[in-house]
Amino acid sequence: MKFLVDAQLPVRLANFLRASNYDTIHTRDLPDKNATSDIDINTISIQQYRILITKDYDFVNSFLTVKQPYKLLLITTGNISNSELETLFSTNILSIIELFKHHSYIEISRETVIVHQ
Repeated sequence: MKFLVDAQLPVRLANFLRASNYDTIHTRDLPDKNATSDIDINTISIQQYRILITKDYDFVNSFLTVKQPYKLLLITTGNISNSELETLFSTNILSIIELFKHHSYIEISRETVIVHQ
């Protein structure tokens, strides 16, 4: 699985995923860094088959209307510390990976993982 971590999420999350042996980039790794447009993020996601991890509901709208990005992991935790976010991913990453084998839009909150059809 390959991931693209959006700007409002910490680089620490991308580093955690890389350390867990997932091919991961953060928007800060892109030429326009965190100023990369949503259109360009969607294009990269599709071209490189990367699951976009974001808190930005604009991507939900684009996914539901034009099926962009490639796949979407929406984080709906509200404000969360970096260590809490890392723990949330550590606890749920294997189930998330398994779910993405059959689904394209998943949401994760502090309490649950939700599969959207």
